[in-house]
Amino acid sequence: MPRFLTLADVAEILNISMTQAYSLVKSGDLPALKIGGEGKGGQWRVEADRLEEYIARMYERTRAEISGRASEPTEQQDG
Repeated sequence: MPRFLTLADVAEILNISMTQAYSLVKSGDLPALKIGGEGKGGQWRVEADRLEEYIARMYERTRAEISGRASEPTEQQDG
């Protein structure tokens, strides 16, 4: 895998849209750098290692969410 990935690469790897990949970058969830140009110019690049770290964080977050749900008491309905 190359060191730097385009947003199209990220979208393909995560099986999401380009818009979603861009949103991850803009929100700061996925660290990226902009090469060349300011404003609307330039192109975004995501380091492959940063993408792997993001994926690991999402696994961790998902496990925590699932564990949290498993520990919540279930509501019983009177009937």
